[in-house]
Order: sequence, then structure tokens, then C-alpha cells
Amino acid sequence: MSSLQSLIASGTKLWLDSIDPELVQSNRALGATGATSNPIIISDLIKTGRFDDAIASMMQEGQDDEAIAWAMTDRLVSSAQEVFLPVWEETAGNDGYVSFELDPLLEDPKGAPPHAERVAQYIALGKKWANGHRNRMIKVPATAAGLDALEELAAAGLTLNVTLIFSPRQYVAARDAVWRGAQRRGDLEGFKSVYSIFVSRVDVYTEKHCPSLSDAAQGQVGIVNAKQIWASNAEFWAAKKLALNQEMIFASTGTKKPEDPVDKYVGAFAGSDIETNPPATNQAVEANGATYTRQVDVLPPAAVLEEIARVVDMQHLEETLMGEGVAKFADPHKSLIELIAKKRTTLTGDR
Repeated sequence: MSSLQSLIASGTKLWLDSIDPELVQSNRALGATGATSNPIIISDLIKTGRFDDAIASMMQEGQDDEAIAWAMTDRLVSSAQEVFLPVWEETAGNDGYVSFELDPLLEDPKGAPPHAERVAQYIALGKKWANGHRNRMIKVPATAAGLDALEELAAAGLTLNVTLIFSPRQYVAARDAVWRGAQRRGDLEGFKSVYSIFVSRVDVYTEKHCPSLSDAAQGQVGIVNAKQIWASNAEFWAAKKLALNQEMIFASTGTKKPEDPVDKYVGAFAGSDIETNPPATNQAVEANGATYTRQVDVLPPAAVLEEIARVVDMQHLEETLMGEGVAKFADPHKSLIELIAKKRTTLTGDR
């Protein structure tokens, strides 16, 4: 049994943090059962030149740069969905999804519309991009406007991936809004939702903002935070007795420090729910020869948990990481549109 096979055998669903058609195929062969997308992934794919013919064709049709960005996103997500659709069918909708991220510019710190308009746009765009897709998840950020859009999106029957979650407060707000919306549906048989908790960025935060943490606690806060939210999620949904699992996605699982083992976060969450790993992380894990067992419900000693609870200000952590996260959310989409504008010059000669 390979390393990734042992991770999957422990109970983890392995998803890919990419929709590169070649990587989707190779990771599907390794056992991946889903994938996710964002503007950085789309930009990196467009930079390869592999899709220049399609982009040039869209330009000749008169599409502007932003329209092409969304058309390429839709095309690439749809291509990945085809690969994972058999998983969706085999699991009756419990797995096999590809996430489609809604317009990050709705959260642009330099030009976002008013709150009510952002909420309305999330609802309209969610319905638009979900229409006709069985195994597409609509990815909505856990911002104020994103959270306020969730109930209506869930009530409309969408499958949701709530992303940019750093704190228990965000998770509870997202989960409760989705559940309120779900209960407005006529049928809960196909109801599915996931909640993406970001991990490694939390440890980057604590190194800077919580230098007094002991060696036993420093570098463990992201893991402890995510495991505690995972336990809360499991407890909440267990009582609902739904047909499909409402799961956590452990995201941002690539290590940020060179001295950390590449599987630091991968191994920590083995055993349940979903890990969305970067392609390089999956490659490194597959090559390391490790065997993974369930660790998702294993926490550090009580003294470490007490220290983390005492030292880490979760409100400040959330505010800081959301401020950074929103910028990282909007700026890549601007860069994607700029990249297509440059492509226009090289592919058509238009300036």
C-alpha cells in the first residue's frame, strides 16, 4: 500500500488543490476523488500556453478579458468535474466534487460594492455558475457578505464549500446559515455542504503574533484549531441524521517552513473528512513511504491546549488572517484578468 493509499484507507478523502487536466488525471489514479479551483490555479494554467487556441478563439468572438477569465474557469472546472463524476455517482453525491470560486472582486478592499449588493451578487452568481452541474461545489468566502448569502444559496439547492475559515466563530456562523437554508428545501436527500478550514496560515500568524508560546504549542495552533472545529462539526451534524456527510475540508495543508516535515498537516488530519492538498504535497507524501493512521481526533496534552486557549486571541487571529486572506482572494483575480489582457496583445496584436 502506498503512502496516499494508506491516507485514504485511514478514512480521509483526498482532493487536489488544482484543476490542471494532467494533474487531475494523475492524482485521480493516485486515489484523489475531488478538486478545487481558484484564480491562481487558472492563471498558472493559462501561463503554460496550453490553452492559447481556446483563448484566441474567445477573443475573436469579441469576449472581453474578464469574460474570458470566467469562461476559462468554467471550462477547466467542468473538465475536472467529468473526471470525478463517476465518484459522485458511485457515492450518491457524497464525494466527487470540484469547487468553483465566486467572484473574488466582490471582496476587493479597493473597490468592493456595498454590503447588500455583495450579498445579492453572491446569490446571483452562485445560482448562475451552479446551474446544470451535478458535481460542482460553489465556493463562498466566510466574509460578512459571503456568510449573509449562504442561507439563500443553501435554500436554492446549491452544494456549498464555505472557504476562508480561520476561527470557530466563522465556522459556526457558516454552518448555522447553511443549515437554516437547507431546512427550507423540500427534500434534504441531496443536501451536501463542506467547510474549508485553513491550517498553515494560522501557524504563520502565531509565530509572529504569539512568540511567547512554548515549543510544545508553537506550530500546533493551526492543527489544534482545525481539529477542535472538526469535532464540533461532527457533533452538530451527527444529530441531524442526514443522508450525506457535511464535512470539513482541511485546506492550506502545504507546509510554510522548510524545516517542517512535508506531511506535517497531512498526517495530523488523517482519518476523516477531506484534505485538499497541493499537487507538490501529494507528490512528496506519495514518495515518503509513510503509513498513515487516524489522527484527526488526537489532541496534544491538556496543558498545551490550555496554553493555546490562554495565549492566542482568536478574534485578533481571525481579523488579521481575514484581512490578509481577502487581499489574497481579490488580487489573484485581478492578475488573472491582466494576464489575459497581455495574452490579447500576443495572440491578436490588439493593444
